[in-house]
Amino acid sequence: MKGRSQMVWLGIVVVVLLLGIVVFGWQKKQQAGVSAVPKPQSIVMTIGGDARTTMAFTWQTEGASGEPGILQIAEGAEPDPSWNEAEVLSFKAKASVMEDGGKGQTVYKVLAAGLRPGTTYVYRVGNGQEDGWSEPVSFVTEPEEPQAFTFINVTDSQGEKAADFRPWARTLDKAFQAFPEARFIVHNGDMTENPDDAQGWKWLFGQAAQWLTRVPLMPVAGNHDEISGDASAFTSHFLVPENGAEGATPGTTYSFDYGFAHIVVLNTESKIKRQTEWLREDLRKNTKPWTIVAIHRPAYGGNQYDKIEDWIPVFDEFGVDLVLQGHNHEYSRSYPIRDGQIAQDGKGTVYVVTNTSGPKFNDLKKDKFYHAVHTQPNKQTFAGITVSEHTLVYIAYTVNGRKLDEFTLER
Repeated sequence: MKGRSQMVWLGIVVVVLLLGIVVFGWQKKQQAGVSAVPKPQSIVMTIGGDARTTMAFTWQTEGASGEPGILQIAEGAEPDPSWNEAEVLSFKAKASVMEDGGKGQTVYKVLAAGLRPGTTYVYRVGNGQEDGWSEPVSFVTEPEEPQAFTFINVTDSQGEKAADFRPWARTLDKAFQAFPEARFIVHNGDMTENPDDAQGWKWLFGQAAQWLTRVPLMPVAGNHDEISGDASAFTSHFLVPENGAEGATPGTTYSFDYGFAHIVVLNTESKIKRQTEWLREDLRKNTKPWTIVAIHRPAYGGNQYDKIEDWIPVFDEFGVDLVLQGHNHEYSRSYPIRDGQIAQDGKGTVYVVTNTSGPKFNDLKKDKFYHAVHTQPNKQTFAGITVSEHTLVYIAYTVNGRKLDEFTLER
């Protein structure tokens, strides 16, 4: 009997010790400011459809829980402190699980529809738990009627370490200082060095979070984003219009309208021929006065990527005005080109490589006949492109404020 009592008391002591360890660990987490609820991270907005009435959101949380995600939106720049349900739009996000070095990540994507044109909204994302929400931030939908607007162009932010992404974040800081009313960003690919390194993506989005949570980022797949036909890590971070080329890598080709511009995103890494016919049909339906194409490997830009030569006649046929490019890590801008030659009447397509927003610069390649500007400033570069009904104004700056290039196209 005595032995049984000792065993009972020993069991009680063990339970108390275990409870103490759990409570102590919880207190340490609280003191360190760590919540047991997974916080949203890598939050990014994209234009997922009609920019007047929709906005797309993607985010991730640590762990392969796969639990539902929620997007809440309210009109105005500041939220109701209580997020009153009567005044809040709620959208359920689709959740999927991706491997991350054995830990796993839950990826959330959602398209918010039924928004009002030209309206400021505030939003937050999370799982509905008090500690599971992101900080509220605001965005603006496109106006109902086309107006002049500006967007930012950058490329090749690729890096391997946390420090490698500081130039990218600083480039966006300077870009929004120069163009504070910019409505979205076009990134011409090579987001990170290794698409399978989940930490690189966290640095990419985390260091530029103040912009990527407020202004849509429209992505182009580069050779460091799609490797051997696999772009799953890249596409997991973005929700783009589902109107791309049939048979191409899903999420890497799409088009959208904004203001007076039609913008087409192509994938230079795979299924080139399947994209050609889609491109022709997409441009045939275009009714906007300005047409802009975004690709990674250049058609004209220091060197030329022969595999996409079938796209150039389509650009000529439908009068594409501007092709934004990446890959070469130098700055180049062509004269207007038509039928493989400089268009003496100025009615051709201008091709630009906006250097790099990351830490890597390449040696300047040989000048070509088509170069109007060709330089290596060894500084991160960004461009602001302002599109109105009758003019398209392109201005490129280095990150230290030097105006590198400027030109105007007129209708």
